[in-house]
Amino acid sequence: MRQLLIDYCLILLAGILYAVALKYFVLPSKVILTGTEGIATALSYYFESYWLFIGFYLLFQSVLLIFAFARVSRVFAQRSLVVVGTVVVGLAVLPELQFAQPEPQNERIILVLFGGLLAGVAKALAFTRRGSTGDEDILGAYFAVKYLKPVGSIAIVAAIGSTTFGLVMDLIKNGQFESVVNTLMYTCIYIFASAETLNNLYRKFKITMLAIITRRQEDVGTAITTTSAHRTYTTHQ
Repeated sequence: MRQLLIDYCLILLAGILYAVALKYFVLPSKVILTGTEGIATALSYYFESYWLFIGFYLLFQSVLLIFAFARVSRVFAQRSLVVVGTVVVGLAVLPELQFAQPEPQNERIILVLFGGLLAGVAKALAFTRRGSTGDEDILGAYFAVKYLKPVGSIAIVAAIGSTTFGLVMDLIKNGQFESVVNTLMYTCIYIFASAETLNNLYRKFKITMLAIITRRQEDVGTAITTTSAHRTYTTHQ
Protein backbone atom coordinates (compact mmCIF):
# COMPACT_ATOMS: atom_id res chain seq x y z
CA MET A 1 0.00 0.00 0.00
CA ARG A 2 2.82 2.37 0.89
CA GLN A 3 4.66 1.63 -2.35
CA LEU A 4 1.47 2.19 -4.32
CA LEU A 5 1.02 5.58 -2.65
CA ILE A 6 4.62 6.54 -3.48
CA ASP A 7 4.14 5.45 -7.09
CA TYR A 8 1.04 7.57 -7.57
CA CYS A 9 2.62 10.59 -5.86
CA LEU A 10 5.52 10.39 -8.32
CA ILE A 11 3.12 9.88 -11.21
CA LEU A 12 1.25 13.03 -10.18
CA LEU A 13 4.59 14.83 -9.96
CA ALA A 14 5.41 13.69 -13.50
CA GLY A 15 2.13 15.14 -14.72
CA ILE A 16 2.77 18.44 -12.95
CA LEU A 17 6.30 18.67 -14.36
CA TYR A 18 5.06 17.98 -17.88
CA ALA A 19 2.29 20.57 -17.56
CA VAL A 20 4.84 23.14 -16.33
CA ALA A 21 7.17 22.29 -19.21
CA LEU A 22 4.39 22.74 -21.77
CA LYS A 23 2.74 25.86 -20.35
CA TYR A 24 5.79 27.90 -19.39
CA PHE A 25 8.57 26.75 -21.73
CA VAL A 26 7.48 24.72 -24.75
CA LEU A 27 4.30 26.45 -25.92
CA PRO A 28 5.67 30.00 -25.47
CA SER A 29 8.71 29.09 -27.60
CA LYS A 30 6.40 27.97 -30.47
CA VAL A 31 8.22 24.69 -31.13
CA ILE A 32 6.42 21.71 -32.63
CA LEU A 33 5.89 18.79 -30.27
CA THR A 34 6.12 15.16 -31.34
CA GLY A 35 3.28 12.90 -32.40
CA THR A 36 -0.31 13.98 -31.95
CA GLU A 37 0.84 16.67 -29.52
CA GLY A 38 2.62 18.24 -32.47
CA ILE A 39 -0.60 18.35 -34.47
CA ALA A 40 -2.36 19.95 -31.49
CA THR A 41 0.36 22.58 -31.06
CA ALA A 42 0.47 23.38 -34.78
CA LEU A 43 -3.29 23.98 -34.88
CA SER A 44 -3.21 26.05 -31.69
CA TYR A 45 -0.39 28.21 -33.10
CA TYR A 46 -2.25 28.66 -36.38
CA PHE A 47 -5.50 29.72 -34.73
CA GLU A 48 -3.68 31.39 -31.81
CA SER A 49 -5.79 29.50 -29.28
CA TYR A 50 -4.28 28.00 -26.13
CA TRP A 51 -7.52 26.20 -25.28
CA LEU A 52 -7.61 24.61 -28.71
CA PHE A 53 -4.36 22.86 -27.83
CA ILE A 54 -5.84 21.53 -24.59
CA GLY A 55 -8.92 20.27 -26.44
CA PHE A 56 -6.99 18.45 -29.15
CA TYR A 57 -4.47 17.17 -26.60
CA LEU A 58 -7.29 15.63 -24.55
CA LEU A 59 -8.93 14.13 -27.64
CA PHE A 60 -5.77 12.51 -29.00
CA GLN A 61 -4.66 11.18 -25.61
CA SER A 62 -8.06 9.60 -25.05
CA VAL A 63 -7.65 7.54 -28.23
CA LEU A 64 -4.10 6.51 -27.31
CA LEU A 65 -5.11 5.56 -23.78
CA ILE A 66 -7.74 3.23 -25.21
CA PHE A 67 -4.94 1.65 -27.27
CA ALA A 68 -2.84 1.34 -24.11
CA PHE A 69 -5.65 -0.45 -22.29
CA ALA A 70 -6.03 -2.85 -25.22
CA ARG A 71 -2.41 -3.50 -26.30
CA VAL A 72 0.03 -2.56 -23.54
CA SER A 73 -1.29 -3.23 -20.03
CA ARG A 74 -4.09 -2.15 -17.73
CA VAL A 75 -1.73 -0.86 -15.01
CA PHE A 76 0.30 1.15 -17.54
CA ALA A 77 -2.86 2.62 -19.06
CA GLN A 78 -4.34 3.53 -15.68
CA ARG A 79 -1.19 5.31 -14.56
CA SER A 80 -0.84 7.06 -17.90
CA LEU A 81 -4.43 8.21 -17.50
CA VAL A 82 -3.53 9.78 -14.14
CA VAL A 83 -0.56 11.59 -15.72
CA VAL A 84 -2.56 12.86 -18.69
CA GLY A 85 -5.38 13.99 -16.41
CA THR A 86 -2.89 15.87 -14.24
CA VAL A 87 -1.40 17.53 -17.33
CA VAL A 88 -4.81 18.68 -18.56
CA VAL A 89 -5.77 20.07 -15.15
CA GLY A 90 -2.36 21.72 -14.82
CA LEU A 91 -2.60 23.38 -18.23
CA ALA A 92 -6.03 24.70 -17.30
CA VAL A 93 -5.36 26.02 -13.77
CA LEU A 94 -1.68 27.01 -13.64
CA PRO A 95 -1.30 30.80 -13.47
CA GLU A 96 -0.01 32.83 -16.39
CA LEU A 97 3.71 33.45 -15.86
CA GLN A 98 6.58 34.41 -18.16
CA PHE A 99 10.09 33.31 -17.24
CA ALA A 100 11.89 34.41 -20.42
CA GLN A 101 11.32 36.31 -23.65
CA PRO A 102 10.36 33.78 -26.37
CA GLU A 103 11.64 35.79 -29.35
CA PRO A 104 14.62 34.21 -31.23
CA GLN A 105 16.79 37.26 -30.60
CA ASN A 106 16.13 37.04 -26.86
CA GLU A 107 15.85 33.88 -24.74
CA ARG A 108 14.01 31.38 -26.91
CA ILE A 109 16.88 28.88 -26.76
CA ILE A 110 16.68 28.85 -22.94
CA LEU A 111 12.97 28.08 -23.05
CA VAL A 112 13.49 25.31 -25.60
CA LEU A 113 16.39 23.62 -23.79
CA PHE A 114 14.91 23.82 -20.30
CA GLY A 115 11.50 22.76 -21.59
CA GLY A 116 13.09 19.76 -23.30
CA LEU A 117 15.00 18.76 -20.19
CA LEU A 118 11.93 19.15 -17.98
CA ALA A 119 9.75 17.18 -20.38
CA GLY A 120 12.36 14.41 -20.57
CA VAL A 121 12.52 14.18 -16.78
CA ALA A 122 8.72 14.03 -16.55
CA LYS A 123 8.55 11.27 -19.14
CA ALA A 124 11.30 9.25 -17.44
CA LEU A 125 9.67 9.67 -14.03
CA ALA A 126 6.35 8.42 -15.39
CA PHE A 127 8.00 5.45 -17.10
CA THR A 128 9.90 4.39 -13.97
CA ARG A 129 6.55 4.15 -12.17
CA ARG A 130 4.96 2.10 -14.96
CA GLY A 131 3.10 5.02 -16.50
CA SER A 132 3.70 7.59 -19.25
CA THR A 133 2.87 11.13 -20.31
CA GLY A 134 0.78 9.75 -23.15
CA ASP A 135 1.16 10.30 -26.90
CA GLU A 136 4.30 8.69 -28.39
CA ASP A 137 5.28 7.45 -24.92
CA ILE A 138 2.46 4.91 -25.16
CA LEU A 139 3.75 3.74 -28.53
CA GLY A 140 7.28 3.88 -27.10
CA ALA A 141 6.32 1.52 -24.28
CA TYR A 142 4.65 -0.81 -26.76
CA PHE A 143 7.68 -0.98 -29.06
CA ALA A 144 10.13 -1.15 -26.14
CA VAL A 145 8.47 -4.30 -24.86
CA LYS A 146 7.77 -5.89 -28.24
CA TYR A 147 10.86 -4.90 -30.23
CA LEU A 148 13.33 -3.79 -27.50
CA LYS A 149 13.66 -0.29 -28.96
CA PRO A 150 14.81 2.71 -26.83
CA VAL A 151 11.70 4.64 -25.84
CA GLY A 152 13.22 8.01 -26.74
CA SER A 153 13.81 6.87 -30.32
CA ILE A 154 10.05 6.63 -30.86
CA ALA A 155 9.79 10.35 -30.09
CA ILE A 156 12.19 11.13 -32.93
CA VAL A 157 10.25 8.94 -35.38
CA ALA A 158 6.93 10.43 -34.28
CA ALA A 159 8.36 13.92 -34.73
CA ILE A 160 8.81 13.58 -38.49
CA GLY A 161 5.13 13.68 -39.42
CA SER A 162 4.06 16.18 -36.77
CA THR A 163 6.96 18.53 -37.51
CA THR A 164 6.21 18.49 -41.23
CA PHE A 165 2.57 19.29 -40.52
CA GLY A 166 3.52 22.07 -38.11
CA LEU A 167 5.98 23.66 -40.52
CA VAL A 168 3.42 23.64 -43.33
CA MET A 169 0.92 25.36 -41.04
CA ASP A 170 3.61 27.89 -40.07
CA LEU A 171 4.35 28.62 -43.74
CA ILE A 172 0.65 29.06 -44.53
CA LYS A 173 0.16 31.41 -41.58
CA ASN A 174 3.28 33.56 -41.88
CA GLY A 175 4.30 33.04 -45.50
CA GLN A 176 7.98 33.38 -44.53
CA PHE A 177 10.45 30.61 -45.32
CA GLU A 178 12.93 32.02 -42.81
CA SER A 179 10.37 31.65 -40.01
CA VAL A 180 9.79 28.02 -40.95
CA VAL A 181 13.51 27.21 -40.87
CA ASN A 182 13.86 29.01 -37.53
CA THR A 183 11.01 26.97 -36.05
CA LEU A 184 12.54 23.78 -37.45
CA MET A 185 15.90 24.49 -35.79
CA TYR A 186 14.40 25.08 -32.37
CA THR A 187 12.07 22.10 -32.74
CA CYS A 188 15.02 19.80 -33.47
CA ILE A 189 16.81 21.09 -30.38
CA TYR A 190 13.75 20.43 -28.23
CA ILE A 191 13.17 16.93 -29.62
CA PHE A 192 16.75 15.79 -29.06
CA ALA A 193 16.98 17.42 -25.62
CA SER A 194 13.83 15.65 -24.41
CA ALA A 195 14.63 12.33 -26.11
CA GLU A 196 18.21 12.18 -24.84
CA THR A 197 17.11 13.10 -21.32
CA LEU A 198 14.54 10.32 -21.42
CA ASN A 199 16.96 7.72 -22.79
CA ASN A 200 19.61 8.58 -20.20
CA LEU A 201 17.27 8.56 -17.20
CA TYR A 202 15.15 5.57 -18.14
CA ARG A 203 16.21 2.25 -19.60
CA LYS A 204 13.73 -0.57 -19.88
CA PHE A 205 16.44 -3.13 -20.43
CA LYS A 206 19.82 -3.03 -18.67
CA ILE A 207 23.00 -4.91 -19.56
CA THR A 208 23.75 -7.61 -17.01
CA MET A 209 26.29 -10.40 -16.81
CA LEU A 210 25.51 -13.74 -15.20
CA ALA A 211 28.07 -16.53 -14.72
CA ILE A 212 26.71 -20.08 -14.58
CA ILE A 213 28.90 -23.05 -13.67
CA THR A 214 27.43 -26.23 -15.12
CA ARG A 215 28.24 -29.38 -17.02
CA ARG A 216 25.03 -29.15 -19.04
CA GLN A 217 25.98 -26.14 -21.14
CA GLU A 218 23.71 -27.04 -24.06
CA ASP A 219 20.64 -27.32 -21.84
CA VAL A 220 21.44 -24.04 -20.09
CA GLY A 221 22.06 -22.28 -23.41
CA THR A 222 18.77 -23.54 -24.79
CA ALA A 223 16.95 -22.36 -21.67
CA ILE A 224 18.47 -18.87 -21.99
CA THR A 225 17.57 -18.40 -25.66
CA THR A 226 14.10 -19.87 -25.15
CA THR A 227 13.31 -17.62 -22.20
CA SER A 228 14.88 -14.42 -23.58
CA ALA A 229 15.54 -14.54 -27.31
CA HIS A 230 17.43 -11.23 -27.27
CA ARG A 231 20.02 -12.49 -24.76
CA THR A 232 23.43 -13.84 -25.82
CA TYR A 233 25.87 -16.10 -24.01
CA THR A 234 29.39 -17.49 -24.35
CA THR A 235 30.84 -20.76 -23.04
CA HIS A 236 34.27 -21.40 -21.53
CA GLN A 237 35.75 -24.88 -21.10
